[in-house]
Amino acid sequence: MGGKWAAASLRAQALDYYGRMSRITRIFAAALVCASCAHAQETPNPPAPQSGSQARSALTAELFYQLLLSEISLQNNDMGSAYGLMLNAARQAGDPQLFERAVEIALRARDANAALAAARAWQQTFPQSPQAERNLLQLLIGLNRLPDTLAPAQHMVARSPEAERGATITALARLFSRASDASGAADVFEKACAPELARRSSGPAAWAGVGNLRLLAKDKPAALVAAGKGHALNALSDDVAILALNLLDYQFDAAQELLAAYLQAQPLPEVRMGYARKLIDLHRYPQALAQVERINQEQPEFADAWLVRGSIEFQNQALAKAERSLTTYLALPVNTPEASADEAEAETGRGAVQAYFLLSQIAEKNKDSAQAQAYLARIHSPQDAARVQLRRAMILGRIGKLDEARALIRSLPETQSEDVRSKISAEIQMLRDNQQEQAAYDVLTHALVQFPGDADFSYELAMSAEKLGRSQEMETLLRAIIASTPDYAAAYNALGYALADRNEQLNEARQYIQKALQFAPDDPFILDSLGWVEFRIGNWAESLAILQKAFESRPDPEIAAHLGEVFWHLNQREQALAAWDQGLALHVDNETLRATIARLRDKP
Repeated sequence: MGGKWAAASLRAQALDYYGRMSRITRIFAAALVCASCAHAQETPNPPAPQSGSQARSALTAELFYQLLLSEISLQNNDMGSAYGLMLNAARQAGDPQLFERAVEIALRARDANAALAAARAWQQTFPQSPQAERNLLQLLIGLNRLPDTLAPAQHMVARSPEAERGATITALARLFSRASDASGAADVFEKACAPELARRSSGPAAWAGVGNLRLLAKDKPAALVAAGKGHALNALSDDVAILALNLLDYQFDAAQELLAAYLQAQPLPEVRMGYARKLIDLHRYPQALAQVERINQEQPEFADAWLVRGSIEFQNQALAKAERSLTTYLALPVNTPEASADEAEAETGRGAVQAYFLLSQIAEKNKDSAQAQAYLARIHSPQDAARVQLRRAMILGRIGKLDEARALIRSLPETQSEDVRSKISAEIQMLRDNQQEQAAYDVLTHALVQFPGDADFSYELAMSAEKLGRSQEMETLLRAIIASTPDYAAAYNALGYALADRNEQLNEARQYIQKALQFAPDDPFILDSLGWVEFRIGNWAESLAILQKAFESRPDPEIAAHLGEVFWHLNQREQALAAWDQGLALHVDNETLRATIARLRDKP
């Protein structure tokens, strides 16, 4: 048909929708219709469409109608018409944005096959377009049509410039990581990257992609093999290093070997930071601290390293160091945006919230309650409001205002069930900090009425019973937790330690502690218990080695008390005194440590 008939037909359809539009949409549509009709009447028989700008110029009137009707159809939930008109317009105009819009309309209609048809048409019209190819791949992967992805994936890799191929391969791996069939995605990806696997330039990225996809498919041995092959091509590859990080939970020593050379060079700070976080997860705090200190030296503006360093130093009771690290973190540009009129109302960032909480606790430990409150006042975060109030209550408790502190905790709102538990836990901690163990016991007894059989509250009640000298009740509670929650490591550890501390049933005590280590390997406090039971049994040399490892991993006054006692019985008095001095530097008022020193220091 001629352009004049087409324009008249489309105009009739447009007017049919006219009555359904809002006032603003009517004005817009009327202007387009009038302008388009005038243009169509001037050119009743336009020339055959051509590519590029000529096609756009020749089809301007008809395109106006089609695009208008497509969008009107979409507003009226006539998805089929909207999609058909948009895809036809895209084909006539040869416009990638219109193809993309057709895909969007099909997806909005939840018609995956229509979306795929539009994506194929887009890719066929623009075979060299990375965006068209990527869009097609995304849809094929989403539809789990993995065999159909091989050709476009191979083309995407092959046409990528040599200098950019590694980045292209990494992006391709991310696309395949969304597939529901992780194993099949890994197979196709490896085939698509086959020509790159032996190249030093792009091979490491390819093997890293294979490894990460194998890891998603839970094929950890194959992932480790892929990491090894990528490492052999380039030991300093960022991509292989990130894969090795992901493998640390599976085979720590093997993955650490792959990381060693990389970390000795000039690694990405994000990778070293990731390694430090893994070490923290594994309770390897001294090694984690060494890694963040390296980042501080090499990349002093990398903020997260200062925050993590301060957290570890706080945990190690190195309060002055922790304070310096945390204030350095807060002074970095990421935490000091340019002043504005709304600065006072600006929400505090997540990292800064953590830093202020830690600084407040440091001030508390230094008996500076005013400074502790001042740090809390700097936190502007609705989601942390209850947490701030809990810390305020803890400060009140430390200065002897127990009734006021308990009232503040209990007045906090309860928007979800977990809030109730948090309030109970905070009150217990506050009472214990003030040696109010009977009150803590009473709160826990009431909590177990509200949460019958709760393992955490049962455990805390057992700890309170022990403090009150009710050892049989403690043992009964711990055995009940073990029976109901067989993987509750703390219950095994506490029962084993209690027996060892009373010098009773030592072989049974060791079995409980070893069971706890199965659930929490390398936990320094469980290692401390194992060292203590070995000491009670008489294995002093083995006890010493275990306690030294525990104290190195987590400097703690109670571990220092046990370590010093073993040194003392081995007649290594200087080492014993040094261990106790370290413990006192961590916490001068620790009861276990001071009682140990008082019991042994005056003995020959």
